Amino acid sequence: MNPYMQETEKALVHTYNRFPVIFEKGEGVYLYDTEGKKYLDFAAGIAVCGLGYGNPELTAAVKEQTELLWHTSNLFYNASCGTAAEALKKASGMDRVFFTNSGTEANEGMLKAARKYAWKKKTGRYEFIAMEGSFHGRSMGALSVTEHEAYRTPFEPLIPGVKFAKFNDLDSVKALISDNTCAIILEPIQGEGGINMADPEFLKGIRKLCDEEGILLLFDEIQCGMGRTGQMFAWQYYGVKPDMMSMAKAIGSGVPVGAFAMTEDVAKDSLEPGDHGTTYGGNPLVCTAVAKTLEIFEKERLTEHVKEIGAYLEERLDELAASEDTVLERRGTGLIQGIRLTKPAGEVTARAMEEGLVIITARSDVIRFVPPMVITKEHVDEMIEKLKKSL
Repeated sequence: MNPYMQETEKALVHTYNRFPVIFEKGEGVYLYDTEGKKYLDFAAGIAVCGLGYGNPELTAAVKEQTELLWHTSNLFYNASCGTAAEALKKASGMDRVFFTNSGTEANEGMLKAARKYAWKKKTGRYEFIAMEGSFHGRSMGALSVTEHEAYRTPFEPLIPGVKFAKFNDLDSVKALISDNTCAIILEPIQGEGGINMADPEFLKGIRKLCDEEGILLLFDEIQCGMGRTGQMFAWQYYGVKPDMMSMAKAIGSGVPVGAFAMTEDVAKDSLEPGDHGTTYGGNPLVCTAVAKTLEIFEKERLTEHVKEIGAYLEERLDELAASEDTVLERRGTGLIQGIRLTKPAGEVTARAMEEGLVIITARSDVIRFVPPMVITKEHVDEMIEKLKKSL
């Protein structure tokens, strides 16, 4: 371990087992370490850097904003927050937006808004139904609706009033609904849980249940949203609209920003001044990045590109599954894909780093592919060749 890595390990709380690599710069869909080695990036900072690295338009916009104003306070208006919110409204199909600093905070705010909605409606409801295999973040509220014992156990007791249904099992959801249920929260495509896609009929069935029972439907689109399915958000891919949704990661192309959004019906009967807040959320710098990112997505027709390149990635991964005994199946769609292995996925990611390929795991037996959405077929072919050497 070089001196800088040693210094970092001594200074930071040890919550990550890092690869012994120091990345210094990025260009397009490639990363470069301090030794000059080049890596093809099919992780994008865990689905964050959707535009890749060094996009000139985004870089220029953020640089210009840093020279004007980084931060004020939500006690005042700023010149980019409204523009970014309008762009997100258009992309998400929602009516109201609240900016946060991260995806976890977006989920926290969404859960609070659901509780406040039930309180204002005087329903007495407070319970949430979440899904097995879910991941919504590591704060106490988000962790309470995350079904993964390794994450939960050391921090219990968590927030009460949460039940877990089986993903893609509508009957298991029905069995948990009671007069206390205020909302159902789920990821249309589970990322950390192993790239598990919701069945269309499952989501439609839950939407129908929510409408019949007066329950809010919350979608966590932090990883599966922002273009990865070939639609801006996964609910549009499925045609099932939630009452609220959270987002983060690629909405700011690497600038730390998240958001949750809701319909007007929810907004008028939920959060009010004093109910929720954030110091940095929606500041001029991050909102400039959000607005410019969405402008580039639209101008470059990136969702159409994702449909085309995603289909090619599926084809190449299906070929891999058919030819490699260690690959059991492919999962996912567009540019949120996974392969399930017969061996520990962590071993494969470590060997891939040696080959100059950045990939990450999703649970212990799945390799996750969430690359920058500007990749080409040539990049897919390069990835497959490096992956074969790593299996």
